[in-house]
Amino acid sequence: MEKKYTWEDFRSIISRLRAPDGCPWDRQQTHESLRNCMIEEAYEAVDGIRILKETGDSSSLQEELGDVLMQVFLHSQIAEEEGNFTLEDVVDGISRKMIYRHPHVFGSAKADTPDQVLQNWEELKKIEKGNPTAEEEIAAVPRCLPALIRAQKIQKKLEKYYGAFQNDEDSFREAEEALKALKQETDPEKAKEQAGSLLLQISNLLRLKTVNGEESLADALENLLKIYEIKESP
Repeated sequence: MEKKYTWEDFRSIISRLRAPDGCPWDRQQTHESLRNCMIEEAYEAVDGIRILKETGDSSSLQEELGDVLMQVFLHSQIAEEEGNFTLEDVVDGISRKMIYRHPHVFGSAKADTPDQVLQNWEELKKIEKGNPTAEEEIAAVPRCLPALIRAQKIQKKLEKYYGAFQNDEDSFREAEEALKALKQETDPEKAKEQAGSLLLQISNLLRLKTVNGEESLADALENLLKIYEIKESP
């Protein structure tokens, strides 16, 4: 039976690649230089999920999860070399978080439905973060998220704390006004501004209808390609 590499084997491989006599490319990487790699590997893993759903083939997902894991190990190795944290610290931290945020599993709290779990999760998260203010919580939404995902997250929090973006009629009206202005606009910069306003209101309309905007647009693109009989590579 062919030997299977272990968690520790893989850690040794990454450490060896980063050694003075290791791989020149791996040795020169930093947290900053690897940012796009992390994003790309995460998206490719998500595509592996799509392939699994459409074809039943799990090999792509398995491979892409390995690439995501490599990013975790590589960042942890760099952090250890810089004296910041280790892979053990990463594992310890996420383990503690999972135990703390699942008191209905590891403690005596009650949560019988997914909605109750999510509510408890958010409450515990706020306590864990030191009960941030509304402004701090909104500002903490990652800027590197795709704009449509980030918009819906921010709109949800603005509705919660300020009562904004809660009326679909207001969003419909503002979307119509932005669309009308965009149609008449000839200046590229002003058109960009109107387009942003239009997309912002559309993202909110989708959110109020509990529609994930990113997934909705992705599905529409898939349908568009089917109309033109364009087959994407698996």
